[in-house]
Amino acid sequence: MVGAGVIGCAIAFELARRDVSVQLVDERAAGQGATQASAGILAPYIEAAHSEQLFELTARGLTLFDEFTSRLAADNGISVLYRRTGTLQVATDEQALLQLRNQAARLDAQGIVVGLLDGKAVRAEEPYVTEDALGGLVIPAHGFVAAGELTRALAAAARRHGAQVVEGRRVRRVLPAKNDAIVETDRGSLSAAVVVLAAGSWSPHVEVRGVTASLPVHPVRGQLLRLAWRGPAVRRVTWSDRCYLVPWDDGTLLVGATVEDAGFDERTTVAGVRDLLDAAAELMPHAWTCGFVDARAGLRPATPDEMPIVGRSSVHANVVYATGHYRNGILLAPLTAQLVADLLVDDHADPLLSSLAPGRFGVL
Repeated sequence: MVGAGVIGCAIAFELARRDVSVQLVDERAAGQGATQASAGILAPYIEAAHSEQLFELTARGLTLFDEFTSRLAADNGISVLYRRTGTLQVATDEQALLQLRNQAARLDAQGIVVGLLDGKAVRAEEPYVTEDALGGLVIPAHGFVAAGELTRALAAAARRHGAQVVEGRRVRRVLPAKNDAIVETDRGSLSAAVVVLAAGSWSPHVEVRGVTASLPVHPVRGQLLRLAWRGPAVRRVTWSDRCYLVPWDDGTLLVGATVEDAGFDERTTVAGVRDLLDAAAELMPHAWTCGFVDARAGLRPATPDEMPIVGRSSVHANVVYATGHYRNGILLAPLTAQLVADLLVDDHADPLLSSLAPGRFGVL
């Protein structure tokens, strides 16, 4: 298993609990890549509204989360912050309000419970929302999870089931053979029957011998702020067209996230911090009174169609891809783990894999 972000750790946990021998290899500690700068929002009916395929995928991912987090807690006794308190999207102009009305009609037609609010009702739901709010959309099924806690708990649970977590090694190449594969790192080689490539934005940097096509995954920087909120807590994840706000139980408020084509630059920037602060205060003016805790940046692995790449290599049957989850890595972690484990343990290819197949981007 190459990559100890939330996807790699979720797959390692699922395989290990099915009695598969697992080595999880990463240059960093578990969850220290893109995952550490994720707000952990579970909101498929917002994030995937523009794509029918992504909508189906992420909606299915959400249905797994209750059981997934319960099983994780039962396995290792580690409690992870996980809330299904819903989301509130706020419209401050007529065009945004029309879009919310159309979105509400589409979701209602699919049997998804929503609440369309006028401006007064929005402020009754979230008193700190700007007085410029003309309306809002509440989606009760949505929520969030503490991404870092989740990833560390997955790594710990995988260890409890016998997985080895190998940190401080950068994987350079994979040399597949008929019955096994050699994984070359900067500190020696490892062997495995199957290699799962789940290295996020760094996946294309891992050479797979015999695969000449380029893996079309590129980094998109996302900056995230953490503020110390003052006063009564925000009730739920609150969303505008410029930012989202995620209230944690410890009184902090996450503000995210920028979308930047910055290559492999993982810095936080003055411009990113300023834009997010302005957007947060535009949505909730009370944010100007917050204390500033920290800023983080992560590189989300994006693909040309914004769908993940999950499935066997068409060149080597013992190489499996699980990468390119872009903004939905947390939400899709339980589903990806299930899909990969079913494929490797039971030789069962879920029909969903056809839309995620590496082959849609060439001979991979």
